[in-house]
Amino acid sequence: MWLLDRLLRRAINRGAIQVTTHDGEVRRYGDPAATPVAVRLTDAATAGRIARNPALGAGEAFVDGRLVVESGDVLDLLDLVSGNLRWDRSNALRVALWNQQRLAARWDELNARARSKRNVAHHYDLSDQLYDLFLDEERQYSCAYFREDNRGPDSDLSKAQRDKLDHIAKKLCLKPGMRVLDIGCGWGGMARHIHKISGAEVLGVTLSEEQLRYARAKAQELGIAQHVRYELMDYRDVQGPFDRIVSVGMFEHVGRPNYGVYFDTVARLLTDDGIALIHTIGRAGGPGATDPWTAKYIFPGGYTPAYSELAKHIERAWLWPTDIEVWRMHYAWTLEHWLKRCRARKAEIVALYDERFFRMWEFYLAGAIMAFRHDDHLVWQVQLSRTRDSVPLTRDYLHN
Repeated sequence: MWLLDRLLRRAINRGAIQVTTHDGEVRRYGDPAATPVAVRLTDAATAGRIARNPALGAGEAFVDGRLVVESGDVLDLLDLVSGNLRWDRSNALRVALWNQQRLAARWDELNARARSKRNVAHHYDLSDQLYDLFLDEERQYSCAYFREDNRGPDSDLSKAQRDKLDHIAKKLCLKPGMRVLDIGCGWGGMARHIHKISGAEVLGVTLSEEQLRYARAKAQELGIAQHVRYELMDYRDVQGPFDRIVSVGMFEHVGRPNYGVYFDTVARLLTDDGIALIHTIGRAGGPGATDPWTAKYIFPGGYTPAYSELAKHIERAWLWPTDIEVWRMHYAWTLEHWLKRCRARKAEIVALYDERFFRMWEFYLAGAIMAFRHDDHLVWQVQLSRTRDSVPLTRDYLHN
């Protein structure tokens, strides 16, 4: 326990945590006047595991039931810890903990073709019923866009996801008859929306067999399968050209070793006056690492890039960055909706899987909220073209 005791004494300055050890000893850390988040450790080994690798150790202990939150909940616990370890130039402990993870994460990012499909299946080929329980009706599993009139406790997730689709579509400057490629099309909502509002012909590619099955069935149901096609295909194998390319929430799975190939492929597939829109989670704090718990249990091979890591490959692909937009709190709000919906449908999720899976999913969503609330995570929307004048020269067109 002495290692964890030493870590918590250094880390917890705002708020308070109370830890009950496996043998009944109670220790308190942080502000004496604050109401503590109370946790209990059920065995002797858990404290050391958390101290040696906090993200992995705490996540595995919570999922296994070896770390029990007795006052507050896991969201309160992670808010307390990540708030004290928030991204800040003066937070030396936070910097030290993350430096340990940067080296360990390198191997997991080698997202070669043989691993890409397996990595996608790990997360996206779960039961359809699970995603229906917490996503909106279009199964948008990416950051929503909360306009000024749709924020706060009464915000509408479905409206925010529709607003996201509309916002992206405007940036694509769509016209009837265009050919559009959706890289990493998910369950197909973006492709369907593009065709609906513009009449464009859309090809969506994915490596998830479950997503492909759903997207094709939906296109058939809507009578648009001849205009909106979906294929099980690696983006590197697509043949163009396309007038427009869109990719939402897929770039996080590309892996740093493949960034050059990715942007070279976008440039190769675009027509001379084509436009691409890449929507991805990113980092404000420079190159980093996926935390080890998320890499092991949720997104193997995943990595969220700093803009500096994108820029050099965009330059080498001879692409114009015609617009760059940053969304800061929108994903935190999106994830809060997802967590609330999962908790409301807990019994159904447990029936699909079990209590352990529910704790894993709850820890994943709660931790992701904290990445956007306290850490350096945000969302980039990067608009690209092959020529400087493919896109209007002011943003007025987005508001027409």
